[in-house]
Amino acid sequence: MSPKLYIFSLSPPSRAVLMIAKAIGLELDVEIVERENLRTEEMLQLNPQHTVPILVDPEENFTIWDSHAIAVYLVGQYAEDDSLYQKNDPKKTAVINQRFQFDSVLFEKCKAAFLPVIMGVQDDISEEARDNIIETLGFLEIFLKDKAWVAGDDMTVADLSILAIVSTINDALFPIDPERFPNIIEWYGRGKELPYFEECNKEANERFKELIKHEIPLL
Repeated sequence: MSPKLYIFSLSPPSRAVLMIAKAIGLELDVEIVERENLRTEEMLQLNPQHTVPILVDPEENFTIWDSHAIAVYLVGQYAEDDSLYQKNDPKKTAVINQRFQFDSVLFEKCKAAFLPVIMGVQDDISEEARDNIIETLGFLEIFLKDKAWVAGDDMTVADLSILAIVSTINDALFPIDPERFPNIIEWYGRGKELPYFEECNKEANERFKELIKHEIPLL
């Protein structure tokens, strides 16, 4: 029986897990959960923090949430090798984990920008929120100096996590300036060439863009 993944379809962390599963060739049983259903008794039994994604692996009698924890579990349990998460190399593992922490920071900056618009509090992303995202992208630009991927020369789970968020920024919030962030643009181009990138991100970001512009009903 395939592991079951509960997701919110527009969520970058949910899409990151979908890409990681594709990268290791793992078939998931995916169920979309709407935000208003995250606090049902069934969902709270799975995850008392009422967040997605949530992974339930019935074969292992194991449930885990948080996209980063799910990523580490899936690679450790189902990948043919540890190239996406080099757990036997303490230095490489430390860098990947640090990039995961950065991923969380970038996601929080994005949420601060788009949630007021989605909830109808603001008509557009504030200049302050936009500047905060741009400032945080500056760190990513530094991480990618002389590197093909965010944690070194090889793609890891950290890339797939950050790619999901950067795709939302670039494709739904505002285009990333190639002159200011050439390393990010080059890295993002490599990410878009992954065979599963568009499948996991394109439709969600198009819907996200419509939502930000109020072309579909607000959440």
